[in-house]
Amino acid sequence: MIPKQSTSLIREGTKAKSQWSNWPLGAVFIFIAALTFFAYLPAISGDFLWDDAGHVTNAFLQSWSGLSRIWFEIGATQQYYPLLHTAFWIEHRIWGDMPEGYHLINILWHVMSATLLVALLRRLSIPGALLAGLIFALHPVSVESVAWISEQKNTLSTVFYLGSALIWLNFQEERSFGRYSAASLFFIAALLTKSVTATLPMALLVIAWRKNGKISWRNDILLLLPWMLLSIVAGLTTSWFETTQIGAKNAISNLDLMSHLVLAGRIIWFYIGKLLWPVNLVFFYPKWTIDSSVVWEWIYPATLAGLVLVVTLKYKSNRSLLAAILLFCGTLFPALGFINVYPFIFSYVADHFQYQASLWMIALIAASTWHGFTCLSWARWVKFGCLIIVIATLAWLSWHQCGMYRNLHSLYETTLEKNPDSWVANLNLGIVLDEEGETEKSLSYLKKALAQKPDFVETLNSLGNVLNKLGRSAEAFPLLEKAVQLQPNFAAAYNSLGVSFMGLGRSEKGISAFERSIELDSKWVLPRLNLGWALANQGHFDLAVEQFEQALKLQPNLAEAELKWGLVLGMQDKIDAALYHVKRAVILQPNDAEIRYTLGRLFMQLGQRAAAMDQFEETLRIDQNHTGARQALTVLEQAGLIKNN
Repeated sequence: MIPKQSTSLIREGTKAKSQWSNWPLGAVFIFIAALTFFAYLPAISGDFLWDDAGHVTNAFLQSWSGLSRIWFEIGATQQYYPLLHTAFWIEHRIWGDMPEGYHLINILWHVMSATLLVALLRRLSIPGALLAGLIFALHPVSVESVAWISEQKNTLSTVFYLGSALIWLNFQEERSFGRYSAASLFFIAALLTKSVTATLPMALLVIAWRKNGKISWRNDILLLLPWMLLSIVAGLTTSWFETTQIGAKNAISNLDLMSHLVLAGRIIWFYIGKLLWPVNLVFFYPKWTIDSSVVWEWIYPATLAGLVLVVTLKYKSNRSLLAAILLFCGTLFPALGFINVYPFIFSYVADHFQYQASLWMIALIAASTWHGFTCLSWARWVKFGCLIIVIATLAWLSWHQCGMYRNLHSLYETTLEKNPDSWVANLNLGIVLDEEGETEKSLSYLKKALAQKPDFVETLNSLGNVLNKLGRSAEAFPLLEKAVQLQPNFAAAYNSLGVSFMGLGRSEKGISAFERSIELDSKWVLPRLNLGWALANQGHFDLAVEQFEQALKLQPNLAEAELKWGLVLGMQDKIDAALYHVKRAVILQPNDAEIRYTLGRLFMQLGQRAAAMDQFEETLRIDQNHTGARQALTVLEQAGLIKNN
């Protein structure tokens, strides 16, 4: 992956290498780790972000039987990456829901990947190997993959990807069944962590061509055929999950073949640009409008094709440059717009899409830089100083970029500063504000999101849900009705529609909507709680209790299910039985003011006024503006049971 003039330098081995480039891998790992952990310090204290809840092991899968479900139950996890979710399962058993642990392990995988990159480039006699490892470790384009917990699938799969490549190269030098088996196992591990690693067999063929000038059917292709078959299976599996389980079915359905080619060219140049000039990196980039009938848009694929042609004709004796381009573009293939991928709904590009592909372009950049320095007559300290400035700049940029991943507010607010037309950032920020109790404030963001993308069912549902909470069910109803018309299998929208029906006094319709939601997603507890409460208000107490029991089987530590069960028993004047369930709710969620207040009311009904007083005081400690608890304490005070302080 170096210019033609440096071929002799590769043959001479260490002549082009300074003392520090020959460090043993252990020292390389420690050096890269020290710099990387420093650059990523702001990320370590970051919260869980966007879809982290769908990856960090949920309550259903935290047991040993849950581990079995991860491997053998389709749909138990968001995508079928069982080795990734096994890693999350192990991590959850170690540090539970503490995000710091996940961030630390993600940084560790990233450092290991950078170290393995150094080892691989040395194995291929590519100059500037340590520089490439440092650039990869500290480049701000990598921040999204490292600071976002969900993208452990990137960092961990790259460890297996590079490990497999290294073992394969050793196998090519000294063939043995053990080495072939080890390389294959590492490749399978990579696929079971993230299927984008399916490009590895083709990458190894390019590497073989670079080395030998040809590809051997017997020595290369035949041995990699089983890997290619595994790649096809993994790719098809992920594609099926993306389209049927995640919602990527129509992500690129509006593009014809010519538009796909235009898009692919534009994506490749975009990623090259971000590697060379990493500014304005953002979580959601603007989504381009692709139209193959617009002449200027053909600049992207045309210039790319021209570059490949020039490199092919001009550098016939040096295959490294063409190999680097082929490796970069080939590894990017799953993200070039030919396959439905859910994030394409928001944007055709994302920093984490080029995490593995960037290895090859960074190797080219580092090798070219290294060779350039060997050709300059500058003093060694000047060259060394230039490299330090480059590395320090990348580290500073990554440190700064990590700040965007501190929490959901900083993630979406920073995105909207750089990309105000991001409807998905408006949608997600509105959802966050609603979940934090700022429901009124969330409305403006959700309305912007709806105006920017009127027919997105998640936006219709979220806005309808917020309007329901604000008691504006009449406004919510048409939005939710439209959502279920657009996506008849959308369980969340049926649940929200049920709430609207209840708010409009149409209880039977509400019950039917909740039942439909449960039918579509039997593992989701919220519609069961809503159905149970609706049935209780219709006087169907036994049926209501059945729903709460089911909810607790699905989620044993669900305080709201215990609370509602207790309230239903209270409706039947079964106060002692109600007390048991509400006490359970307090144990599960001790800092919930409403649960404490409910427990206090039950104690009052049983005549246990001292215990009631304790709960009302605890309610006010949690929420000093809780009027119900304050009025209850006033009643107790007027009865002479407590003193006025």
